[in-house]
Amino acid sequence: MKKKQWIAFLVAVIMLVATLAACQNQEAPAETDPPPVAEETPEPEPEPEPEEDEPEEDADVTRELPRDETLYVMGFNWGPPNGWNAFGEGNMNNALAMEQVGRGARLPMFETPFMFNALDGELIPLLAYGPYEWNDDMTELTYRINPNAHWNDGTPVTAHDAAATFTAGREFGTDTTAAFAAVIDSVEALDDETVLITAALTDDGAPVNPLMILTFLGQNYILQEAWLETLAERNDNDGAAMQTDPGEDIAFSGPFGPYLLSDTMVVLVRNDDYWGQHESMWGTLPAPRFLAHPIFEDNAAATVAFMAGDIDISQVFIPNVQDLWLDQGLPISTFMEDPPYGVPLSIPTAFFNMHSEAPGIDNPLVRQAIAMAVDYDLIIANAMTNQSPTFAEVPRSLMNPTAGEQAMYNQEEVAHLQWEGNDIDGANALLDEAGAVMGADGWREIDGERLSFVASAPYGWSDWEAAIEIVAAAGEQIGVQITTYFPDWSVYNTIVTAAVHTEYDIFMMWTDDASPAQPWSRIRNLLSSEFVGNDNNWSGNWGAFENDRVDELLALIPLETDEDEIRAMYTELVEIYLTEVPSFSLMYRPAQFHAVNESVWTGFTEDGDGRNVPPLNAVNGFAIADLFNIRPVN
Repeated sequence: MKKKQWIAFLVAVIMLVATLAACQNQEAPAETDPPPVAEETPEPEPEPEPEEDEPEEDADVTRELPRDETLYVMGFNWGPPNGWNAFGEGNMNNALAMEQVGRGARLPMFETPFMFNALDGELIPLLAYGPYEWNDDMTELTYRINPNAHWNDGTPVTAHDAAATFTAGREFGTDTTAAFAAVIDSVEALDDETVLITAALTDDGAPVNPLMILTFLGQNYILQEAWLETLAERNDNDGAAMQTDPGEDIAFSGPFGPYLLSDTMVVLVRNDDYWGQHESMWGTLPAPRFLAHPIFEDNAAATVAFMAGDIDISQVFIPNVQDLWLDQGLPISTFMEDPPYGVPLSIPTAFFNMHSEAPGIDNPLVRQAIAMAVDYDLIIANAMTNQSPTFAEVPRSLMNPTAGEQAMYNQEEVAHLQWEGNDIDGANALLDEAGAVMGADGWREIDGERLSFVASAPYGWSDWEAAIEIVAAAGEQIGVQITTYFPDWSVYNTIVTAAVHTEYDIFMMWTDDASPAQPWSRIRNLLSSEFVGNDNNWSGNWGAFENDRVDELLALIPLETDEDEIRAMYTELVEIYLTEVPSFSLMYRPAQFHAVNESVWTGFTEDGDGRNVPPLNAVNGFAIADLFNIRPVN
C-alpha cells in the first residue's frame, strides 16, 4: 500500500537512524527497564505469504508493509536479532518473538500452557484445556492440552511436547529450564493430552515450592518434540550449539510466525491457520496481519516515530507522557487517564550494603533515618514524572500496588512503621537515639567517626540517577554525608553481583514484578539469605541482609494453604522489613511502560473497560488478548 510522501520521508529518516544504531551495537537506552537476569528465548520460522513477495536475503526496513494491516510496537529490541530459536532464547536477542518471564511469557509465536494475568494474578488456559489440578499434598500437578491446538505444520500439540521441552531444557542446560530445575522433578505425558508435573521434594517429603510450579505454567513455552529432536541431531547433541542455532525452521503454535529478521526490523506474519481461532480459545484470528518492531537508536528516536503515528504501541519511558494528549492533542493514551497512567508492578529499591565498612551502616536506626528523610514525592515527580503512585497513596511494604498484593498483609498492624518520606525531624530523632552526634563540621559521627556513605546507580539510567541524587540531598539535611557515584553499567553490575563488595554503601537494583509466586518471590528476592555470599549473584538480596526468622517464613509460605495464616506471615515479614530497613523502595514502576497511538488502530486495553486485560503491550501473558480486540480506525 502506498503511503503519502511525507510519511514515507519520515519513515526513511527514522530507519536511517535505526540502521546507524544497529551498526554501533547500542545497548538499551537508560530510561528502559534494567536488562532481564537471564531469561530470553528464541522464535519460529516464516510463513509463506501468497499475497506478498517473500523477503529477499538482504531484505531491510525499506520494504513497505501495509500500514492498515501492520501493528508496530517498540521498546523491546535495541540491537540486531540473531534468530528465532526459542530453545536458545538468551542468544537470540529477538524480544518481539520471545521472552519467558514471570509476568507472563511473550506469546505471539510461542505459547505456554496458561496465560498469567498481571492485573489479578489469575492463570488462564491457553495451550491447556481447563484448569490445572493439584493432588492432596501438592506434590503433583496435572493439566490437559487443548485437543484443538496444533503446530504451524498442522501436527497436534501434545503432552509429549510439554514433557520433551522440559527434559531437553534440563539435559542441555537452558537458562529458562534451570530456573525451575530445583522445584520440578519431572514433566511427563500420561497420554497424548495429559501432562503430569511432579514436584521436587524436601527431605521430609514436602514439595520444594508449589508457587514456582504455578509460575512455570505461565512462563515456560511448550516447544515441538519433533523439532527439538531435529535441533539436537543437526548440532550433534551439543547443548551450546543447540542454543546458538538460529532456528530458522522452528515449529510454533502461536498466532504469528517469522517473516523478516534484519538489523533494523523484526516482523512477524499472522498464521491464518492458527488453532486459536477455534471456539475453544479466541474464536477468531488476531486483527493485525503483521506485527513489526523497528530497532531504534534510543528512546528519543523511538518517541519521534511514536508521536508521528508510525508506531502504535510504545514500551519506552516517555517523560510527562500526558503532555502528548493534553498539550499536543495527539491521539495517544495510556492505560489510565490520570497518574500514575499505568500499573506499577516493580519497585526499584536502594539497598544498604551489609558488607560495607562505613561506620553506622550496621545500625538499623541509621538506615531508617536515611530512608525516612528522603523526599519520595520529589523522586516520583522528577524521576518518574508522576508515573508512579506516591507512598501516601500506597504505603510502603513488600507488596506492589496491585489490589491483589495489597490484600496480602494487614496494613493496620504495620501502619506505625510506614513512613512517607521527607520527615527530617523524625530522622534526626532516630539518629539522636542511635548516638550519632553532630560534629563541628556539620556532619554526624558515631564514636568519633563520620557517617559517610557512597550511593550509586548505573550511569545513564536517568531516573535511577535522579533518585540517588535525592537520597544524597536528604542525607545532607540530617548531617549524613552521602556522595553519589555513577559508574558504567558494565562496571556496576559486576560489583553489585559479587559475593562481597565494599565499593558502594547504598546502591539501586530492581525487584521481581508480577508472577503467580508474588509477593513471596519478591520478598525472597529482597531478603533471603540463600543468596548471601554467592558470586555472580543475579537472584537478589544484593545488600547481603540475613535474618533467621525471614528465612523461616519464606520456607513456610509456599506450603501453607490457609489464607489467614499466609496473610499473618506476610504481615510479619513487612514488620521485619520496615524495622530492620535492609533496603528501601524509592518508587513504584511499571514492569513495562504502555502507551498507544490510535491513529491507525484502536480498541486497546483501558482501565475500567471491563476486559481485565493487563497493559503489557499486547504481547505478554493475557495482554495478548488485545491482538484479538483491536481494530483499524478506518
